[in-house]
Amino acid sequence: MVEKPDFEKLVACHYHELYQFAYSLTRSESESCDLTQETFCIWAAKGHQLRDGSKVKSWLFTTLHREFLGGRRRQVRFPHVELEDADAELPMVTPELVDRLDARMVVEALAGLDEIFRAPVALFYLQDYSYMEIAEILSVPVGTIKSRLARGIIRLNRILTSTRKKGGES
Repeated sequence: MVEKPDFEKLVACHYHELYQFAYSLTRSESESCDLTQETFCIWAAKGHQLRDGSKVKSWLFTTLHREFLGGRRRQVRFPHVELEDADAELPMVTPELVDRLDARMVVEALAGLDEIFRAPVALFYLQDYSYMEIAEILSVPVGTIKSRLARGIIRLNRILTSTRKKGGES
């Protein structure tokens, strides 16, 4: 059984090859750096589970590839949309609508949102977190937070509007 190298030696020995592999997958310098760094972070958290030290290199490459595939799946499921591109989707909120709503109705409507939209909307509007802070808390890109906020507000508006209509108000 080959002994596992310490973390610094592991990085020094495999960083360049992992980065090259990541770059061949992403064709982006920043994504390659992030992917390589994420691979070493996973090693720092889970590498102790590897029983055979001779398999470190293959473990690192497999982990990097899995992270790449997982990232691509997330991009397909939750595409990045710039807020400026979603302007047409944003609802018009009139002063009359704002005057008719109360906090209880909004919180109840917020509970009706899918979790994927509820968390960013609640953090932004109820907790006053910035886009960057929300992105860090939820571990997703800032652009994704912006698009989820925009879509969440649209859905929240639909919930509130349908609730208002059911309640007999016009």
